[in-house]
Amino acid sequence: TALAKPFTYVNARFGTVCTFPDQIFTERMPEPENGDGLEWHSADGASVACYGSYNALDDTPKSIVENEKASPDPGEKVTYGKAGKNWA
Repeated sequence: TALAKPFTYVNARFGTVCTFPDQIFTERMPEPENGDGLEWHSADGASVACYGSYNALDDTPKSIVENEKASPDPGEKVTYGKAGKNWA
């Protein structure tokens, strides 16, 4: 079985870096005007988003992931989240 080729996106505004299989997430959404990141969709409706933001509320990476899972945007369902020492 062949593995999907990894693609690495680097956000110019925040320096956020994400690597994911671009053979699966093929539909790139338009870049937002504020340049905070991008989102890609797959043919089966899954999506991956990579963005940065200012931490105005001084949240921890773990609490950011927990909040995203607990209160997704309308029509969204968060099925995966990961947090490190200084990223979520």
